[in-house]
Amino acid sequence: MSRVGRTSLVLIAIVAAGTGGYWAGQHGPALSAAAWQQMLTLTGGPSSPMASAAAGPVIYYRAPDGSPAYSATPARTADGRDFVAVHASEEVSFDGKPADAAPAPAVAAPRPILYYRNPMGLADTSPVPKKDSMGMDYIPVHAGEGPETGTVKVAAGRQQQTGVRTEIAAMRALVRPVRVPGSVQLDERRISVVATRSDAFITKVSDVTTGDRIARGEPLLQLYSPEIAAAGAQFLTELGNGGRGGTGGGARQRLENLGVPPEAIAELERNRKVPPAMTWRAQRDGIVLQRNATEGMKAAPGDILFRLADISTVWVLADVPEYQLGAIRPGAPATVRIRSLPGRVFEGRIALIYPEVVKETRTAKVRIELQNPEDLLLPDMYADVDIATGDAKEAVTVSDSAVIDTGTRQTVILARGDGRFEPREVKVGAQGGGFVEIRDGVAAGDRVVTAATFLIDAESNLKAALNGMTSPEATP
Repeated sequence: MSRVGRTSLVLIAIVAAGTGGYWAGQHGPALSAAAWQQMLTLTGGPSSPMASAAAGPVIYYRAPDGSPAYSATPARTADGRDFVAVHASEEVSFDGKPADAAPAPAVAAPRPILYYRNPMGLADTSPVPKKDSMGMDYIPVHAGEGPETGTVKVAAGRQQQTGVRTEIAAMRALVRPVRVPGSVQLDERRISVVATRSDAFITKVSDVTTGDRIARGEPLLQLYSPEIAAAGAQFLTELGNGGRGGTGGGARQRLENLGVPPEAIAELERNRKVPPAMTWRAQRDGIVLQRNATEGMKAAPGDILFRLADISTVWVLADVPEYQLGAIRPGAPATVRIRSLPGRVFEGRIALIYPEVVKETRTAKVRIELQNPEDLLLPDMYADVDIATGDAKEAVTVSDSAVIDTGTRQTVILARGDGRFEPREVKVGAQGGGFVEIRDGVAAGDRVVTAATFLIDAESNLKAALNGMTSPEATP
């Protein structure tokens, strides 16, 4: 019933009560002219919707007492009263005016209501309007409202309330980073030791200790070796005799075999005198990793007196899980962040994937070479390593949030326009950078839903279930 009609009934009842109550209801003609004029004025006069005859087809039937009970066909209350027919002309528009108060543009005829479904998605339908246990109205399902198979329509207002967002599926090259822990290690090729190849006595050690940085050619120690001294004397004799063109001949080779540094041999040749102790110098720039030499000690052949390392280039050894090894290739770029150097980022490339897997951890080591010009990277520092995987080939991709993954199937919601959405099962591929590769089911340029996907998917599943329950023969 229209709002105007309900208001008119209330006003009539008030006027009737004020002019005689029950007697007025039984003996209407006895009302005074003033009372009838007052009633017509309050109800809108003879031209009001109530005063005019109802026209148009019957839309539905309502309870005579105004309670929220409706019927698609003529019906009666429990006490035997007939339901009131509501005609098309009695409908009221949203601005409060009767539907026939002013000419309106021609619109399509209203679609008949087939049935009403539960607002909470339960498998319950009704042939007439009703409310559920919480007082929520059942939702009408009109003829032709089940558009294409598997498609659901969502009103614009509901899209805004649920926060539906969409994006265009596009061609992208996926880069999938693998983040693993690692540590800084010395470049094995840049480590050297200082040792003798004969018995020797250490006569002096330079003022360098473990951890000190040294330069190439800097003196480390002086030692006396009887065997080296004898070879040096023989070398000078051969030089004096002009042996092998004045180069020292076999004596020079003997000194080299004893590990005498080239600069010590050159000094011997220049001074033509065997010194009481030979000076050993650093063969590279770097740091002192180990100092074992002590003044006055005797060193046996092979004893390590100093251990030196060049740290201008270092390695980062990262532990990559076995299941991620297939995505990593030598030469792939890697980003290294040192935990003790916040804010500093070092760029390098994969130099080697070690050909073994540690059985206890099921990881394999990956080596990354880094330049260290500032000597900030020190051995055994902890690092976080991001290794880029994937190739440069572009593929159809959508955002991670667009894919509904149940574990056995993956679904994407396509936005068809005009509030229509269609769930589409897809085959996914690689992931990375917040995107997922779609190998089948979606083409570049398709618009997909990235937010509220589960709500639309639930609505679609509900509609499919209801359609299955209410076949044309079983529709109320």
